[in-house]
This record gives sequence, C-alpha cells and structure tokens, in this order.
Amino acid sequence: MELPGVVTEGSQLTHYEGTEKLLEIWFEPLRHRNGDIHGQGTPDLKVIPRERLVELMKLVHCEIVSEKCRDEHHAYVLSESSMFLSKERFILKTCGTTTLLSAIEPILKLAKDFCGFTFKTVFYSRKNFFRPELQEVPHRNFEDEVHYLDTLFDCGAAYMLGRINGDCWHLYTLDICNGQNQPDQTLEILMTQLDPSIMKHFKDTTGRKAADVTKASGIADLLPDCQIDDFLFEPCGYSMNGLLPKDGYMTIHVTPEEEYSYVSFETNIELEDYGDLVNKVLTTFNPGKCVMTLFASKTAKCGTSMKALSETFLDKYRRHDRQFSQFQTYDLTFATYIRDKKV
Repeated sequence: MELPGVVTEGSQLTHYEGTEKLLEIWFEPLRHRNGDIHGQGTPDLKVIPRERLVELMKLVHCEIVSEKCRDEHHAYVLSESSMFLSKERFILKTCGTTTLLSAIEPILKLAKDFCGFTFKTVFYSRKNFFRPELQEVPHRNFEDEVHYLDTLFDCGAAYMLGRINGDCWHLYTLDICNGQNQPDQTLEILMTQLDPSIMKHFKDTTGRKAADVTKASGIADLLPDCQIDDFLFEPCGYSMNGLLPKDGYMTIHVTPEEEYSYVSFETNIELEDYGDLVNKVLTTFNPGKCVMTLFASKTAKCGTSMKALSETFLDKYRRHDRQFSQFQTYDLTFATYIRDKKV
C-alpha cells in the first residue's frame, strides 16, 4: 500500500511526516433544558455505521485498512495511524498530510444523529512537525488550527509546552468545569532519532508478516493481555492497535526512514507508576530524543500525572524540560529527554 502524504522527487522518497495530529472527544447524552436526557438514538458511539466512518476518513484523506473489536471498544488501523471508538469516547490519530480537523464537525453530527450525544470535552494535540510547510491548511501552524477550533467551540484554551527553538508540543482543550469526570489517564511517548539497527525491523516489508515484526521488535512484550491488530506498509512502515480489557488500548506507529524517523507510543492503561513501562518502550526503540506527556483526570487511579511519571530511566536519558500543568478537570506532565551519549 502506498503511503498518502509522502513527498517525492521523481521516484525518490524525500520526506514522510510521521508526526501525528491527535484528537480525543468525550461525549455525553444531550439534555433538554429541564435536564431530561434527549431520547434520540442509542447512547453508544459504536452504533455509528461503518460506512459513515469510511466517509469520515475520506474527509481526512486516509482510509481504514484493518479493524478489531474487544469488550467495550472498536479499534481501526488507518492508512495514516489509528481510530478508536468506545461508548462515549472518540479518538482519531493521523499522520502524513492528513486534515484531521476536517473530522470534527462530521463526528459531532454523527454522535448527535445516531447516539443523541453532545461533546463533553475535547483535546487536540500534536508535536511540532518536521516540515510544517508541507501540511494542508489549517495545519501549517498552530495559530491557524486554534483559529479554526475556536469557530467550533466557545471555551477553547490553547497551549504550547516545551522549547520554541526545539521540541515543543501543542494542546487545545476546553476550559470548562463540568468536563470529564471519569477516571482517565493517558501516556504518550513521541520518539525521534531512532536507532537504525532497530528500525530495520520496519523496512523492506514486502512479503513479510506483521505478526513476525511485532514479535521480533519486542512490541508484543510491552503490555500483557493485549489483543494486537498489526499492519505492515510497503515498502516500509508499521502500525498497530492493541486492545486491553474494558476500554483500554495501546497504539504504536513507526516511520523508519533514518532522515525523519519517528515512533509514537500511546496507551490509557491504568498504572500507579509508568516508570517501568516507559523504560520498556525506550529500550525497545532506543530513540535519541523523546517527548513524553501524561494526562490524568481528577479521578484517575494514578493520582497526579507528575507523581505517576517517575523518571526511572535517567540512567540512560538526560532530562531537557519538565512542565506540570493543571486544568479544570485534568492535570498534565510534559517532558523532553535526550539519550545520554555516554550510555
């Protein structure tokens, strides 16, 4: 399968933007003015017909290539990353030159029409792009993305964490007090300058099996009790969704070309401390640099994100930045690390 978003000169591949745009929307039943729940639809996002999801992905400029269901959620591997639907949560993660923000208005309408839902809280985030000038409008700069999001939501709040002249991370969310009230915690590790010897697993993929790559690379051992849906792209590249019990998930995406190598890891597994898991991920991919974020809701089992993101890996990595932010219903720890050249 050819990768959309690839920039070429003649037949020579020159750049692929592995850095993803990430959208997460939590929904709740639409209520009448008197407080009664609106009776329209089935209150579960998973009832949205697959053909409508296919149409939604066309707007974003990607397609569904594989899917898997477990317990309370559906997971889709896309030609450009992943999509997840659980009862009240929608996650869309896309890379390349996709136009992810084009999905917001349609998914809000689908949630209303089929489920009787309205949005409860919204998160849009991304790391800074390698080549922002190659993105489609409004994704070429964060200010334009914020302007577009502000046309959809009345109470948006936009942030940038990290270094303006280095690795930074953008976030748009809603400044509301009655947002997410369920236990929720999400870890994301965005890795660059990947070890070429490890990236060989994900190159020259023609004729190989995704399951073999998942096992040989160590990805299969990252989280127990994980039902994996993996996919190899030709001639290179890899994506996987891992489904955990209830509505837990893990997702990994690999862009292995040395000039712009990129790997993302994300999970909402509930742990009191993520130090051991982070160690396993960093050992598996051995990045030269990484950006790490951990969100925790006020009712999250881990407590605060700062407490849960212990830095047990500092024998291998040197911290560049660490910032702690508190929002109305969540807190967030953002950090960047560089591999110690002495190790």
